Amino acid sequence: MTEQRNARELFRAAYENRYTWDENFPGYSADVQLKQGNEVYNGKIRINRDMSVEVTGIDDEQVQESVYTQLRDVVTHRKRSQFDQSHGKNEFNLGKSDETGAVEILVKGDAMGSNYKIRGTEICQVSRVMGRMAFVIDTQESLDTGNGYVSTLYDVVFRNPQTDEVTKVLKFNDTFQQIGDYYVMSNQVIQSYENGERTTTEFNFSNVKLLEPVAV
Repeated sequence: MTEQRNARELFRAAYENRYTWDENFPGYSADVQLKQGNEVYNGKIRINRDMSVEVTGIDDEQVQESVYTQLRDVVTHRKRSQFDQSHGKNEFNLGKSDETGAVEILVKGDAMGSNYKIRGTEICQVSRVMGRMAFVIDTQESLDTGNGYVSTLYDVVFRNPQTDEVTKVLKFNDTFQQIGDYYVMSNQVIQSYENGERTTTEFNFSNVKLLEPVAV
């Protein structure tokens, strides 16, 4: 029980050290530019106080959906959730430590088959198996906001869980800026490697403005 409790406490400390937006987050608007190859698209985005996402001004529906999906991922990582609500029913056990000092956290009861690695008070690896797809996210660099960390350099390796064959690799480089009391993404570059081809996609967010709180 001691090891399990230590594993839970280690993971809880890292989970609660993630940078998230607090209950006073007002939302924000920004101009967005998406570059992929020689194609450039411009539009406007808005993340509302309730974490809903709006994308306007992009004629290409597929591109607009791509920006929307990217922003939904941003919201997922910045949305605050309580540890006990997300992981209260899971069982945690310590695994091996690697040469960097990162320790495995093995999870039982997680619906998505998740396991983790913790380095210090940061989650540096997430491993999941979801049906016919498995992926591992490894974080190389992060930003300390003073109110938790946010990953800035990380990669995702997708595999076929039956054959262990690598099917796709994504490399992310994220940049953040502080607007008022909040850190928001200002740039994201994604290198995608699939079927021997490399694609670079870049999201730029400018003219970022926090939304005015609704008068009560």
